[in-house]
Amino acid sequence: MTTLTPLRTSTPTEAPDRFRHLLAAEWIKLWSLRSTYWVLGTGALAVIGINANSARTNADRLAAQPPVPPGTPDDQAFAFDAMHTAFLDPAWQILMIVACCVGAIAVSGEYTSGLIRTTLTSVPDRRAVVLAKIAVVSAVMTVVGAVVAGASFGLTQALLRDHGGVSLADSGALRAVAASALLAPLSALIGMALGAVVRHAAGSVVGAIVTLLLLPVLFQGETYRWVAEIGNAMPLSAWEALSGNYWGAGKYPVSTTEAWVVFGAWAVGSAAVAVEAVRRRDV
Repeated sequence: MTTLTPLRTSTPTEAPDRFRHLLAAEWIKLWSLRSTYWVLGTGALAVIGINANSARTNADRLAAQPPVPPGTPDDQAFAFDAMHTAFLDPAWQILMIVACCVGAIAVSGEYTSGLIRTTLTSVPDRRAVVLAKIAVVSAVMTVVGAVVAGASFGLTQALLRDHGGVSLADSGALRAVAASALLAPLSALIGMALGAVVRHAAGSVVGAIVTLLLLPVLFQGETYRWVAEIGNAMPLSAWEALSGNYWGAGKYPVSTTEAWVVFGAWAVGSAAVAVEAVRRRDV
């Protein structure tokens, strides 16, 4: 007599467990690439090193400068803002490109190697796969951004402690550090969107440079308001406003609220583009 085996019914705990497994798989994929260690390591050291070198140079120049006599007009004194040495544009632009490339390769690398077919065969739910990838890359880049921002700020202000160095308690300092830390995951999400659309490593890198660095330069000027507003809606412009490094405010400055909205809009929009591009397009 044949014994019927009862069918196994799913339980509410299976879905979270499966997504947890996807997170573990994406974590292994990210760190299995040797380039991840090199790119993140050298990029972080480059950002911190550029800012620290600027702080040391300014400290030496200030130490060698004779005392300013009382009553000297401000325009004749050496104008210096210690906090801005931790947030130099060239340094953080390097971090943006590094983070964007890591995000792009996390997606495009699977298409280049063909691993995406195996992944989607094992897990047909494409949305879950991309969301897991977004979660892992965002978490890693947030940690990297926080370490770089904190180390850069702490080291530069320590070098400038005798020349007006500031602390996190000073006005605008915590906001600048937080914005600089979040710039890394934001750039990575933009890279993931580009990787999902372009599906080619070199094309994604070129798209990253154009989107993050060239477009803000193209949409500058005060002749037309709409041109300035497009430039203000770029991640680089928003970061400059939040870090207090926005020298070209002009007639159409970016407010703190607008800058945070830009950060959020680019992050959500990039994640949505990455999900939909993978979900709707054939492998």
